[in-house]
Amino acid sequence: MKKSLLAIALTGVYALSAHAQSSVTLYGLIDTGLVYTNNQGGHSNWQENSSSTQNTVFGLKGSEDLGGGLHAIFKLEQGFNLNNGSEAFPGDGFGSQVWVGLQSDPYGTVTLGRQFDVLNDLLGPLTAESNTWGGNLAAHPFENDNLAADSVVLNNMVKYASPEWHGVTFEGMYSFSNAAGGFANNRAYGFAASFSQGPLNLAGGYLQFNNAGGGVLGTNNNGAISQNDGSADFVAQRQRIWGAGGNYTFGPATVGLVWSHTQIDDMASVFSFGLGNYLPLGGTLRLDNYEVNAKYALTQALTVSGSYTFTNGAYGDGATSASPIWNSVMLQTDYSLSKRTDVYLEGVYQHVHGAPAGSILDDAMINTLSPSSTNSQLAVTVGLRHVF
Repeated sequence: MKKSLLAIALTGVYALSAHAQSSVTLYGLIDTGLVYTNNQGGHSNWQENSSSTQNTVFGLKGSEDLGGGLHAIFKLEQGFNLNNGSEAFPGDGFGSQVWVGLQSDPYGTVTLGRQFDVLNDLLGPLTAESNTWGGNLAAHPFENDNLAADSVVLNNMVKYASPEWHGVTFEGMYSFSNAAGGFANNRAYGFAASFSQGPLNLAGGYLQFNNAGGGVLGTNNNGAISQNDGSADFVAQRQRIWGAGGNYTFGPATVGLVWSHTQIDDMASVFSFGLGNYLPLGGTLRLDNYEVNAKYALTQALTVSGSYTFTNGAYGDGATSASPIWNSVMLQTDYSLSKRTDVYLEGVYQHVHGAPAGSILDDAMINTLSPSSTNSQLAVTVGLRHVF
């Protein structure tokens, strides 16, 4: 009898121990608010909008301790629009992220599935557009460098992330086309590194897409970057992105500077998030984005922030050449009601000049909103955010 009781007790202890080594967490972020825009297609507009700053998502993530510093990890995340309940990526069950991998404490992490790219992981956090204190509305024109919170999500990806070594981390990725006889048709690859030491943070990297969204040929639309769910910001033969930046924190203030260079060859169209479809745009486009940003905590609960981005462009389609220039300004004040809930007031202004008349480049288009009928656009939003 005593042996039986001892066996039952040991079995219970083992079960509790095994359970303690595994975890599954339900999590999410809800961001919604009212947005006023002075010009959308020639009309002013009041609208309820979702994900003006951060993506509205819910998901599951988990980890299992395999012993010896090795862990099995996974994440299943779906983005949605709170104002109407629709999917952020139409037709995708887990459009925001879905991956599984192995994490080794001494050797790093390998993950496989639909994931964010390496520039978004390491350089994005140094920009205003990838943070709660700016976010999606503050994205660079046409989200051309994939650094915003609603950035392109890539399919068929294998990603490696190194452990931190004296403040340095490294990531590399490859997204397969998954097309028989078309290994390079709609694939992506890139690498990035970051350095963090005390108040200083630095990052930089490179990213390349081949035939994103199927390219001008319109084949393999759903390879590494899908056109059907709006993941491809540009449908083009090739898109190359370089970027570098840094920020420094002193007391309650953080100041940052980010540069990115985007080259887009043989374009077919550009995606308008506000319209939910692709707008025709041919030719080649070169864009240099120079962003300066700052954030200041007035109190533990109240924060003010701002950013200015100068985007210098060069466009040509064989018949027309132009040098469009965008000026984008963002200001935000945020008040935390608790650790998980905050309210914010944000304004964004964009002005473009020097673009070919009558083209989509000539119309200001703040990210997540429909294009203006003129070369300037102003948006003001008051929003509520909740994290769980």
